Amino acid sequence: MAYHLKLHREVEKQLRRIPQKQRERVVQAMRSLREEPRPSGYLKLDDLLYRLRVGQYRIIYSIFEDALIVFVCKAARRTEATYRDLQKLIDRARPT
Repeated sequence: MAYHLKLHREVEKQLRRIPQKQRERVVQAMRSLREEPRPSGYLKLDDLLYRLRVGQYRIIYSIFEDALIVFVCKAARRTEATYRDLQKLIDRARPT
């Protein structure tokens, strides 16, 4: 059963800042979340948030089992304060 992948509007801006070669890897990892939202190496950060490492980049996302949705909140380098304002990311991930 495949999940739908949804991106927060800020993620598209974040992806544009990533160099092309690394961006392709990050986008491919995001797409793979549709088939396996909890791949090996993922980490649960909170009740709603998960993290996936892709080289030097981190994908922060939520999984909504009832709607079969993977919602990507952030994609950034670890050195770019990826985990700062974790509460803001949790608020982004909460269903409206």
